[in-house]
Amino acid sequence: MSLRLYNTLTRAKEDFEPLEDGKVRMYTCGPTVYNFAHIGNLRSYIFADVLRRTLEYCGYEAPLVMNVTDVGHLTSDSDSGEDKMEKQAQNSGMDIWEIARYYEDIFFNDLDALNIKQPAVKCRATEHIDDMIALVEKLIERGHAYETAQAVYFDITTFPTYTQLSRQSLEDKITAARDEVQEDPEKRNPVDFALWFKAVGRFENHIMRWESPWGVGFPGWHIECSAMSMKYLGETLDIHTGGEDHIWVHHPNEIAQSEGATGKKFVRFWMHGAFLVVGDLSGGDEERRMGKSEGNFVRLQTLIDRGYDPLAYRYACLMAHYRTKLKFTWDSMDAAASGYSSLKDFVSRATQIGGDEQPWVEEYRKKFEDAITDDLNMPMAMAAVNELVREAEKRREYGVVDALCDFDRVLGLNLHEAAEQASSVDSDVEALIKEREEARASRNWARADEIRTELSDRGIALEDTVSGTLWRRL
Repeated sequence: MSLRLYNTLTRAKEDFEPLEDGKVRMYTCGPTVYNFAHIGNLRSYIFADVLRRTLEYCGYEAPLVMNVTDVGHLTSDSDSGEDKMEKQAQNSGMDIWEIARYYEDIFFNDLDALNIKQPAVKCRATEHIDDMIALVEKLIERGHAYETAQAVYFDITTFPTYTQLSRQSLEDKITAARDEVQEDPEKRNPVDFALWFKAVGRFENHIMRWESPWGVGFPGWHIECSAMSMKYLGETLDIHTGGEDHIWVHHPNEIAQSEGATGKKFVRFWMHGAFLVVGDLSGGDEERRMGKSEGNFVRLQTLIDRGYDPLAYRYACLMAHYRTKLKFTWDSMDAAASGYSSLKDFVSRATQIGGDEQPWVEEYRKKFEDAITDDLNMPMAMAAVNELVREAEKRREYGVVDALCDFDRVLGLNLHEAAEQASSVDSDVEALIKEREEARASRNWARADEIRTELSDRGIALEDTVSGTLWRRL
């Protein structure tokens, strides 16, 4: 099937074919493990997971590579401020290495809870310092980088297409950079970015430090993604994903340093997910981007503590296109939880009723495939799912579970588990259901009610339908 994806680089949908037949070289920017990921961050990873699943649905191998930033990410993308890892260590009193592993473990547990497939390669920045040093050396040799007393910088004047991704005026970027605090008087251009920080001045007591040709220090944030993605995927990637905030600084820097070092195109398709915005969670009209710096972030664990299935949040994300902002409120979560529960209940009922798939289901299979291959149009894909359910109910023909489970290869809502549970009732429960049906047939309503109550106490709800008695787990 033909797949079209929106390329941020060209601002257009393009037909996708990988460089290597049948295999996609895909990289996504991973977490900076100094704090919990919030559900806005996790929306970006749900998007990347849907992309990966869609590629696999289309017959490609897509072994994802993801970095883990555990050093070098400063509180400002413009090379000012403190290292986020060290700042958290100072604030918490925890060892910096303990902080990194603690938040890393929680992040990947969150991915599991959201049924996001784990990366084929998880690469920590601190374990690839030699690769970064080698890349910086190559940039110096090719005339793209220079050294000062404080750092090694990439010279953006040596890369004329620096703004190709952001499409910002270079003069505007320079003006904005001049307005920020510039802490290195030897820096040639305000927009030049650090490849390596030396352990001097404000970083004299930096805890994480390594030997390098330029003295003891640590890498900049941007260099790690280039070094690690090319190490595992080669000098040209098929797809690179991330949040839309990376369009303006991080990803242009990746392009400049990668292409500056190799002379080859770094990424063929750049894909970016839009922000999650937060409605006033107390009920007002305020709407802001969710973020740690905003002080308004909600963790996945917060949703779990409030009684939501984590996959209800995934369901909510599927209802909006990845390139459009998604507004989060508790009302929207309630609606998503209800929709997800109804879909699982339908799969359970349809599995128990059974039946062969009828020719009319093919129309919805095509609608679903057309939606996902049109730049991951998940709202249209979910519309096809819901239309299929309504049509099955209308026709009273329930041989649609195979189709729904096939769709779930992309949706990732664990619909197959609902089907498996519905087809694997315990023998004693099955015997009680059969006894109740017999009691109802003989009008022994008291016994029928006793059995319903007994099963309810065991977490089994019954529903009497024209197709017989159906059950579901509470």
